[in-house]
Amino acid sequence: MATVLYITSHPHDHQTSFSMAVGKQFIEAYREANQQDEVITLDLYKQDIPHIDADVFSGWGKLRSGTSFDQLSAPEKTKIGRLNEIVDQYVAADKYVFVSPMWNFSFPPILKAYIDAICIAGKTFKYTESGPVGLLTDKKAIHIQASGGVYSEGPAAGFESGHSYLNKIMQFHGVPSFEGIFVEGMAAKPDQAESIKEKAIAKAKEAAKRF
Repeated sequence: MATVLYITSHPHDHQTSFSMAVGKQFIEAYREANQQDEVITLDLYKQDIPHIDADVFSGWGKLRSGTSFDQLSAPEKTKIGRLNEIVDQYVAADKYVFVSPMWNFSFPPILKAYIDAICIAGKTFKYTESGPVGLLTDKKAIHIQASGGVYSEGPAAGFESGHSYLNKIMQFHGVPSFEGIFVEGMAAKPDQAESIKEKAIAKAKEAAKRF
């Protein structure tokens, strides 16, 4: 049995969001094909994700110097404790499904906060003499991204910073398999929006069977 984290980062649901609509069809197809697996849904807009702030840096510094967790200040314990929960859940899972819209060529800031929470030395990567090495070499991931224009290819591809950044993070963590499903061009061709979505859903269902 595998554990899948279904990680969404859109404030709207599948009825109004293209990325969420395709993501919903993907995860339903996955569940149907892998009924023994556990799927954990993480709506990042409903999660407590501490930002990396002065309390976190202070607490981490104390822990590195030998201070016990119980001796940290209340804000330090609360934030670092929650960050530990987030990264431990991430490491324990076998597969990751990221669902996000493209906002200003990237993804919503809530997803960046989550990425910051899971990039923890000793958990998802380690430092070596030859540089950082990813520790999640037995995982796989997929990213469903929606955008009004076309950015996965063509003249605007150089502006895309969402999927490409997430790809770098997966490489950083050592994840060997990372795929992208793009729902794009709905604003550029509004008369074809539904057709674009349906084609992406078809791709998502096929990808779910392989995932």
